[in-house]
Amino acid sequence: MNVARSFNNWRKYRQTVSELGRMTTRELNDLGIDRADIRSVARAAASR
Repeated sequence: MNVARSFNNWRKYRQTVSELGRMTTRELNDLGIDRADIRSVARAAASR
């Protein structure tokens, strides 16, 4: 994997963690995401 792709994946991961972290617990529950799962969801999103 090249440096640019790694950087873009990291940036996507950080953005997803930030956006999900700003959501309320109720909003996360509506999406089927537990607050403890935010990092794993972000990792999966960044690897696509």
